[in-house]
Amino acid sequence: MIDKENAAEIDDWRHRLLEWFATHQRPLPWRTTYTPYHVWISEIMGQQTQMERVAQYFIRWIERFPDLASVAAAPEQAILKAWEGLGYYSRARNLQRAAVRLLETGPGEVPADYQQLIDLPGIGPYTAGAILSIAFNLPYPLLDANVERLFARLADIDRPLKQGTTKKRLTAMAETLLDRKNPRNYNQALMELGALVCTPKKPTCALCPVQMHCRAYRADTVEFRPLPNSKKQKIDIVMACVILRSGSEYFIQQRLPDDIWGGLWEFPGGRLEEGESAREAAIREVMEETGWQVSDIATFTTVTHHYTRYRVTLHGFLCTIPPCSTEPVLTAASQCAWVSLEQLSEYPFPAGHRQLVSALHTTIFPEIR
Repeated sequence: MIDKENAAEIDDWRHRLLEWFATHQRPLPWRTTYTPYHVWISEIMGQQTQMERVAQYFIRWIERFPDLASVAAAPEQAILKAWEGLGYYSRARNLQRAAVRLLETGPGEVPADYQQLIDLPGIGPYTAGAILSIAFNLPYPLLDANVERLFARLADIDRPLKQGTTKKRLTAMAETLLDRKNPRNYNQALMELGALVCTPKKPTCALCPVQMHCRAYRADTVEFRPLPNSKKQKIDIVMACVILRSGSEYFIQQRLPDDIWGGLWEFPGGRLEEGESAREAAIREVMEETGWQVSDIATFTTVTHHYTRYRVTLHGFLCTIPPCSTEPVLTAASQCAWVSLEQLSEYPFPAGHRQLVSALHTTIFPEIR
């Protein structure tokens, strides 16, 4: 373990880490210029998302929204559609709110100031530190999941990461070991080493450039560090919805702004009540959310998706109805629309409903693809 009093040892740690990063860093698109706006977008996208996936979304996002002004001026639906598939849509809304604030009342650009950053929607201490160190090369230490795991092994910490004493120890390590002359590359090197070498399972210690400083490696406890937190059980949610079709058009509705997926579009539906079958729930939900009575519904497909601690099973049904003479009475949506199969792809949907849209394209009318 590195002794904080041993300057030579700390220098060796930094040198080995930076030398490894210079050779092994991934060619991520925001690393070409380190534009503050680019770094900000990559950090927000990177929350709860694999970096390879972030890179794909980042390139498309920058092509669509090349700067703060384009984000601030875009319709919310365009923002949500560009974010579709990344999940946690509040991140996208906060991005736009922050862009608007920076243009209206701020410096008009991503600031190199911790307090100004932390005051923006969607930016916490970690993201502010990441922007400052990576975009502006300012000496702010970082602790993401990769770095916490790496430090837990480096110091052979035998306590869960979420314990208060552990957090204080990790914070102190981050401060002590930070390379204040080159924080941009140092922080990225730490996270990169955790992502590529010091991985959660089966870390490749033989390839680690700082192996000689790792107490867990010497104690043969790498596979047991960090100590796992108490595992939270998955919460199962079962839902049902009806894909209503009239002629060649499909009925969709937009979720209320304050809903968990506010602003996204979906087919009418909801959670099963106790003792209720999926079919019964689907029929009831259509009545409650639109005022329309349907009975002749056909099983279409069932999809499953996960978010945070939840596992959501969504039963999809199909129903063809004649042209409606009455407008729907919306109780769970802000607006609705009848759209073609091709137009469905233009709207942002939550994960489960997006799978149903994909299934419609491949199962019902493949010739329209």
